[in-house]
Amino acid sequence: MLKISKLISGYSDKFRLKEISLHVNKGSLTGIVGPNGSGKTTLFRSLTSEINILGGEILLEGRDIKKLTSKEKAQKLAIVTQNTEVFDIPVEDFVLMGRLPYKKPFQLFEKVKDYALANKFMKLTGVYKYKAKLMTELSGGEQQLVAIARALCQEPELLLLDEPTSHLDISHQLKVLNLIQKLNNDLGLTVLIIIHDLNLASEYCDYMAMMHKGSIFKKGLPEEVLDYKNIEFVYDTVVITQINPLSKKPAIFLVSDKVLKKNSSEPRH
Repeated sequence: MLKISKLISGYSDKFRLKEISLHVNKGSLTGIVGPNGSGKTTLFRSLTSEINILGGEILLEGRDIKKLTSKEKAQKLAIVTQNTEVFDIPVEDFVLMGRLPYKKPFQLFEKVKDYALANKFMKLTGVYKYKAKLMTELSGGEQQLVAIARALCQEPELLLLDEPTSHLDISHQLKVLNLIQKLNNDLGLTVLIIIHDLNLASEYCDYMAMMHKGSIFKKGLPEEVLDYKNIEFVYDTVVITQINPLSKKPAIFLVSDKVLKKNSSEPRH
């Protein structure tokens, strides 16, 4: 679905990505993790064409992303950011904005199909009951679900999310990620998610890439990437990793200096 090859991008006098290579397979749920300043946001902005590509290439279904028109790109790739920009408009109208890439020149009004898709995805994301409410009247978690409904209205083949749960409480984090997992499993939607929380990334992603200082330090299955040695090197933080008894995915535990000093002789994995 998405092939990133030797990507160099960033800012001429500041931070740059250093020959990033990553394949996102069709139907996968791939997570990008890494500490602040590792390059996650720069990679996101490269994929969304917010910053120029200085070297290498990004192929979306075999086509150079730089050669796609804005309309073509929006019909294949939908984006949900960590901060949804909201307006004093009804939820239904906000979701219908996802149909803009399909409007023909001089078309002023939505078609029956547009409303049908908006209703479908509002129901799927659980926000149909808010369709007449203003976006500004919703909580942050509810706004994120509406943003996903709008993205789905684009009928994309790839959903790109930039830390969509970073400002949400644990209940809304799980609602958003359970929805994304359902879309991935039931609709076959390919998902690339940049995510801050390692435990959430481990639990929901089936493939991961860990970034460090503008490069990909490690990529593979969660159990291959989230090894305590990798985490301690990249994050410069002592952790303990265990296996979640239900999901069999790695779970990461933080350790305070006080506890670490008391248990310095104990194994940490």
